[in-house]
Amino acid sequence: MTTDTESSPPTKPKRGSQSKSPEPKKHKRDDSPHKSRDRDGRKHRSKRSRSREKRRSRKYHDLDRPVEDYPRYYGEDLDYKQNSDRYWTKYPRKDENQIGNRYYGGEADSNREVDREKSNKQPEKEKEEIRDKPQENPAKETITPREKKTVDLLTRTGGAYIPPAKLRMMQAEITDKSSAAYQRIAWEALKKSIHGYINKVNTSNIGIISRELLHENVVRGRGLLCKSIIQAQAASPTFTNVYSALVAVINSKFPNIGELLLKRLVLQFKRGFKQNNKVICISATTFVAHLVNQRVAHEILALEILTLLVETPTDDSVEVAISFLKECGQKLTEVSSKGINAIFEMLRNILHEGQLEQRIQYMIEVMFQIRKDGFKDHAAVIEALDLVDEEHQFTHLITLDDVKQSNAEDILNVFKFDDNYEENEGKYKTLSKEILDASSSESGSEEGSGEEDEDEDEDDDEEDAVPKNESNIIDNTETNLVALRRTIYLTIQSSLDFEESAHKLMKMELKPGQEIELCHMFLDCCAEQRTYEKFYGLLAQRFCQVNQIYVEPFQQIFKDTYATTHRLDTNKLRNVSKFFAHLMFTDAIGWEVLEIMKLNEEDTNSSNRIFIKILFQELAEYMGLEKLNARLKDPTLQTHFEGLFPRDDPKNTRFAINFFTSIGLGGLTAELREHLKTAPKVSTLNIAEESSDSSSSSSSSSSEESSDSESSSSEDEKKKKKEKDKNKKRPDSSDEEKRRKRDSRDVRRYRNERSREQDTRRKRRSPEPRHRR
Repeated sequence: MTTDTESSPPTKPKRGSQSKSPEPKKHKRDDSPHKSRDRDGRKHRSKRSRSREKRRSRKYHDLDRPVEDYPRYYGEDLDYKQNSDRYWTKYPRKDENQIGNRYYGGEADSNREVDREKSNKQPEKEKEEIRDKPQENPAKETITPREKKTVDLLTRTGGAYIPPAKLRMMQAEITDKSSAAYQRIAWEALKKSIHGYINKVNTSNIGIISRELLHENVVRGRGLLCKSIIQAQAASPTFTNVYSALVAVINSKFPNIGELLLKRLVLQFKRGFKQNNKVICISATTFVAHLVNQRVAHEILALEILTLLVETPTDDSVEVAISFLKECGQKLTEVSSKGINAIFEMLRNILHEGQLEQRIQYMIEVMFQIRKDGFKDHAAVIEALDLVDEEHQFTHLITLDDVKQSNAEDILNVFKFDDNYEENEGKYKTLSKEILDASSSESGSEEGSGEEDEDEDEDDDEEDAVPKNESNIIDNTETNLVALRRTIYLTIQSSLDFEESAHKLMKMELKPGQEIELCHMFLDCCAEQRTYEKFYGLLAQRFCQVNQIYVEPFQQIFKDTYATTHRLDTNKLRNVSKFFAHLMFTDAIGWEVLEIMKLNEEDTNSSNRIFIKILFQELAEYMGLEKLNARLKDPTLQTHFEGLFPRDDPKNTRFAINFFTSIGLGGLTAELREHLKTAPKVSTLNIAEESSDSSSSSSSSSSEESSDSESSSSEDEKKKKKEKDKNKKRPDSSDEEKRRKRDSRDVRRYRNERSREQDTRRKRRSPEPRHRR
């Protein structure tokens, strides 16, 4: 059976009939046998067909559904095949992707058609020459169409199979390491290697995998590494301890990678908490808990997360908190016992309220039993994964409020062109070589015998004595000192009590000579407080009593502080004085340090006198006046107290007596008064002045002292003075009357105080009245 087109004669149809009836359009085919062709096999096209094709080319190309616009790679149209980039990239040519060609096509489209016809007429050899000819000064950031085909083949093949030999040839074509194409291929290779190593890591091969990872440029691909680890942990939570151990190894070498991973985990937890997504919260908190166990994250972050989950309890939040506690409960019990106790108290209150589901209540009871058993089934770090020493680990102090969305640095997950690619790659290779050589030398030294190592070290020392002396580096920037002080400060501030702080600081294993820096930090932290806190005095006392090596630095700091008291304001001066008073009262430091004090008008200033005043007032409050007086009368320490209680000059003696009397400690000057009485008399005027000063000081001291012995001695002195006054004839009678009135007033005051004391004693001794039945 034949169609209408086959039976019709080959005459040319009229335009009117062709436009009116739709049948010829329906059965019209380009490959009709009656159509004439030229010598090259191409069809004759009318002007109308050409204009129709032009209008069709102006239409919008749907790149997501390229059905008829792109030719087949293995087709019959060999002239149009050209092995073009359209087949590989599924995108139109670059010259067709111009801005405005959809609306302002006109001349550009017509010129494009003419160029395409000319290119089809050119022989194949000329086309290959033009394609392979390099461009003049191409931009490194741009990828040429030929390189783009290779890059796309190596990055996303689109399901096509490439033989290995052809793949190697295509890779060898791109030789410029500074080009964007080469960097893109290297980026994809780095991504594949990182994903492969992360997927293969386990407890047995974690050492090998960590070394292989350090061979790769993890500084450039730190975003890829963090993303791969987080995805792998979310996919297999049972291997969270392995991934955390791997992060601990990398963090000891590159702390910025560990910090980036921790920030992303905190952001993931906050996102899941806001979305009420329990799965995301459990995954993120489990990873954070194991990072706390590995000392990558500080325990403050764990306590903040637990407080946030338990503060407003719901079924899901308590479940997440219990899963978090199971993982890091043992570590938190070691480093922050009071914090974990507070969390368990909150859980106990939640259990007593009974507002949650029965399942959650049972989980809380199970958690208390796990705690009672000492977390024996939930160890913080197993022995096979304890790979990094505590001194080599870098702990990040990050809180929930500190991390923002911009800290995730998601741009690190995407390829970015590097102008100094070769230089940065060379720097990382040298750095990784140093790290790997150092680790291998440490392992080799542990395996080797001790005798051979000693012999080799002696030989090396003899041979390399000169270069070692030449290569000494002096750090004048005090970077290590600043880092040490920062660590000490953060440890002190993160501790709940002085015992916890002392335990953490003693585990730091300070180098010789750094003990005085620790003592200075104690004093500086205490001085910066608004009021004196006993925490710092107890902390310094514990260090002095545990190790005698800290006693000498504190004594030296006492002398330096007394010499520079004029540099301190009133608040700091008070805190420092109370700090050293606590150390002296507890005998943490010796009382020999008081030999630096010389209490006279010439050698002291106002700051020194305030320091001495607060120091002795605190000592009297701690010890009591009697014990303090007994300690100051200790014969073994009298040589060290000569400056405080001077006896060389009556003027200095009177100054010391008046000073201690004015601060309310006149009872410490009894021996000085006796010495002043028995001192040789120089002139009558001096004697009169001394007697008047001694009488005034004795009257003031008698009013302050309450003991019977001191009061009786003051009365005897008053009687003797009255007899002397009667025998001597004084020209000024008004002074005598004033002195008598003052003495009588003091006697009356003393009698009243004595009567009050007797009344209180009688009340204490008398039994309570019993009620009659």
